[in-house]
Amino acid sequence: MERLASSFMCSSLLVVLLLLSASRPAHSKVRVHRWDISYAFKSQDCVRNLAVTINGQTPGPTIRAEMGDTVVVHVKNNLVTENTAIHWHGIRQIGTPWFDGTEGVTQCPIVPGDTFTYRFVVDRPGTYLYHAHYGMQRSAGLYGLIQVALPAAQAEPFSYDYDRSIILNDWWHDTTQQLSTGLASVPFVWVNEPKSILINGRGKFNCSLAAANQVCNATSPDCSPFVLTVVPGMTYRLRIASVSSLSAFNFEIEGHDLLVVEADGHYVNPFAVKNLNIYSGETYSVLFTADRDASRNYWIAANVVGRRPDTEPGIAVLNYYPNHPRRTPPTARPEGPLWNWNDTDYREQQSIALSRSHPDYIHPPPATSDRTILLLNTQNRVEDGRTRWSLNGVSHDMPHTPYLIALREGLRHAFDETPAPERYDYENYDVSRHPPAVVNATISTSIYRLKFNSTVDVVLQNANTLANSSNSETHPWHLHGHDFWVLAYGTGKFDPRRDTSKFNLVDPIMKNTVALHPFGWTAIRFRADNPGAWAFHCHIEAHFVMGMGVVFAEGVDRIGRLPTSIMGCGDSKFLRARHH
Repeated sequence: MERLASSFMCSSLLVVLLLLSASRPAHSKVRVHRWDISYAFKSQDCVRNLAVTINGQTPGPTIRAEMGDTVVVHVKNNLVTENTAIHWHGIRQIGTPWFDGTEGVTQCPIVPGDTFTYRFVVDRPGTYLYHAHYGMQRSAGLYGLIQVALPAAQAEPFSYDYDRSIILNDWWHDTTQQLSTGLASVPFVWVNEPKSILINGRGKFNCSLAAANQVCNATSPDCSPFVLTVVPGMTYRLRIASVSSLSAFNFEIEGHDLLVVEADGHYVNPFAVKNLNIYSGETYSVLFTADRDASRNYWIAANVVGRRPDTEPGIAVLNYYPNHPRRTPPTARPEGPLWNWNDTDYREQQSIALSRSHPDYIHPPPATSDRTILLLNTQNRVEDGRTRWSLNGVSHDMPHTPYLIALREGLRHAFDETPAPERYDYENYDVSRHPPAVVNATISTSIYRLKFNSTVDVVLQNANTLANSSNSETHPWHLHGHDFWVLAYGTGKFDPRRDTSKFNLVDPIMKNTVALHPFGWTAIRFRADNPGAWAFHCHIEAHFVMGMGVVFAEGVDRIGRLPTSIMGCGDSKFLRARHH
């Protein structure tokens, strides 16, 4: 029987892989990577600190592939004391929902000493991310870029001479265990602002502020500024990605205009900016030409917006060849829009300007939706006194058995099967009231079950926090397994009778991550056409850990037999034993 079960599983997986390969171009390749996830001491901002690395690196190696290629990543967890899982952010996992890499949703975690193999097809060109999706491990350094190119015979709607990339992150000196323990404590201990902003894994902390027990070396090569060398007169495509755990960034290249051409793998109606607001989980491609005074170098800067700046800007150098790459620019370092770091209108207007598709790449959304889910995003207390985030009064908690396994295998009682609330009392709730009218919330593992192939609208509504004064925070929301149309942004409280007329149904951009601005709302639309269980959550790590997320399930009955490699936790450990 064991041999028969094993044969059946192999046959099921073979069918899936054959179907996927049949839809791939003839030129497609298999890109194989072998990763060792381990701890290492790094001095990314000059302070020696413990990081989670891939083959000793952070950021991890960039995955480069062509549209239609299969990516295979063998991940060995050598963290000794920590589980792990890796999410392929922006890759829809069509036909492979079990490899989305979301612990508690699509797989059991990879336990210390084990090797887990991810295998998936990159079906669309663009700029994407990968990062840990276990606890707060992403902020410890487990992240990197995915670049998917068009086949050589196809052209993009813009031209450039060279392709370069930058990945932005924020960095703490406390361990992720210290940070997550504080968030779950009573009284609540916030993570506070990051110590440094990293550009391609490099930042600069003021060693005079280092604690007595910290090793800080301002001359360490680990924290020398990243240098982007350019040839005068050439045009560059710069891929910019943010994996920040908390911060929203305002990115600029001193003296150079940026033309935004791609967002989350989709071509935008080109839009010029002096500086670009980018939120955690977002990726953009911008074009710029090295057409300034070539006798000097220039600053590249990432400044915090949306929160009161309490962290030095992240700094890199734009090096005009043949100047020496370490030649310091003669000007003061850019300080970003300090005068309007909390100007929500300024950031919302840029979001609106960047939310239209390129005229030649418009994919109009369905004219109507089958279902509308209104999600009120609030900070609350739960019955044991902890501070949590909730949606419609429910703070999400992960079950011990991943949703995909529980749903596909009919494991009843693995999670709360009470339907999650579809809406809140929008007619009477005052989103700006302080303190909030409703303080208490409940913790639940409930989910949203979506009819397969239906069209779903989700309206995210922001409100006041529990702070001592009026306060509402920016939340970047990321949807797994799908791209969605960004229909509209709005200020104040969303009213379905009035505000649906503001939806852009003509040329909206498609994205996988979108900002919910303070005291405002954001409306998205997507097709529930990818069988699986998919997380939809705030991409700020502390907020997701504190319950700011939901799970959508669709078409799970259409999924073939699950690989046993994703099992082994909760009730699924019995399934794994039986299948073997």
